Amino acid sequence: MKKIEHIGIAVKDMEKAKAVYKSLLGEPSYKTEAVESEGVSTSFFKCGDSKIELLEATNENSPIAKFIEKRGEGIHHIAFAVSDIDSEVKRLKSEGFRVLNEMPKIGADNKKVVFLHPKSSHGVLVELCEDINNNEK
Repeated sequence: MKKIEHIGIAVKDMEKAKAVYKSLLGEPSYKTEAVESEGVSTSFFKCGDSKIELLEATNENSPIAKFIEKRGEGIHHIAFAVSDIDSEVKRLKSEGFRVLNEMPKIGADNKKVVFLHPKSSHGVLVELCEDINNNEK
């Protein structure tokens, strides 16, 4: 694990949330992106060496829609940057972590991603992120 890459926050209204985080962080979102395979729209803010990712569902079957229905808005996941996602998944499985997607998916912000089940990490959904171009800083 190299660093906390970002913290994902589930929101109901992206425009309202972007305004709040622009005020909070003193900077506007630098990137908005749809991840159609996950039914989500994202917006990223820089915060030092890490990022905040706002997540809004684009349909009612989206994992984000289900999360908000069950738990309300708030922190959805913590993402960690990794150099080699395949070896990190193998290591974590050997440590007893439950992996939700064995094969990395293409996520937002030019990343390959794998999620760990929250029951493996005291109720926190963990995302592993590897830069597709492997140019992580």
